[in-house]
Amino acid sequence: MTLPHFSPMLAVPWDRPFDDDDWAFEPKLDGVRAIAEIENGRVRLRSRAANDLTASYPELFTLGELPSGTVLDGEIIAYDQAGRPSFERLQGRMHRSGPSPIAISYVAFDLIALRGSPVVDEPLEGRVDRLGSLNLPDPTVQSTMIRGAGIALFEATADQELEGIMAKRRGSPYRPGERSPHWRKIPHVLRTRAVVGGFTEGNRGRSGQFGALLLGLWDGPALRYIGSVGTGFDRSSAMAIRHALDEMTTSDSPFTDDPAIPPGRFVNPHLVAEIAFKQWTAAGRLRGPSFKGFSDRPHAEVTWDSEQPGTR
Repeated sequence: MTLPHFSPMLAVPWDRPFDDDDWAFEPKLDGVRAIAEIENGRVRLRSRAANDLTASYPELFTLGELPSGTVLDGEIIAYDQAGRPSFERLQGRMHRSGPSPIAISYVAFDLIALRGSPVVDEPLEGRVDRLGSLNLPDPTVQSTMIRGAGIALFEATADQELEGIMAKRRGSPYRPGERSPHWRKIPHVLRTRAVVGGFTEGNRGRSGQFGALLLGLWDGPALRYIGSVGTGFDRSSAMAIRHALDEMTTSDSPFTDDPAIPPGRFVNPHLVAEIAFKQWTAAGRLRGPSFKGFSDRPHAEVTWDSEQPGTR
């Protein structure tokens, strides 16, 4: 039996929580999306970009105990000292192989196939019930989902300092690779991916590092400037990033002409940064950005259209 490779279903951004009995709600977790494929006792983990993550998370080999032909959708997370999902902490596991002192969990929230048969056309409730009938091995758990009460869950996740909530229409199918209006992501803090196109020089306490990363989104063949980010780095990460940037410098600007771009140095636009921010400005700039880490998303996919500035 050879399993097909499923791309994860994607959600549309939504700007406010709501109550509706036709919808189910669950916490939105700050981790790495992963499709888990189980075949004859072997486990393969694939990222949203279809990269193989398996070697980085050997704890999840226990998923091989599930029936052959099972495919799950979920999020790999690491907890901080307060017990909250922390993308920054998870960075210590990404792109590395073998055991690590940083513990992770896999939170499964959907079932895509069971015993080799796709269940994507079944309604959400049916898939979730089937998922609940599986004996999920540690460190995998099933996501908690509630019906109707989106506002209460949104407020509770704010108190717990979680990322936000997901809203999913009851009765809806799973549509691999599609950004469907049947799924809505409602964050407390906005997140975006952005392409690094350059950096400013650091000074004073950041001499020899950098001042800020210059960020953009692909808009056609060129990079459209969306602002810079200079917070969210510790000294060791800033030094490592500066070393990588120096290896990537170029004399040609990847950005479209924009007088708002500060003086700095340009780099080949291959790195993709994860950015938390307060809002998009009317000019399409990030307000209050903070660096959260780097993404494995291919830079060519980080576009003005995909990140939807001004709509969140």
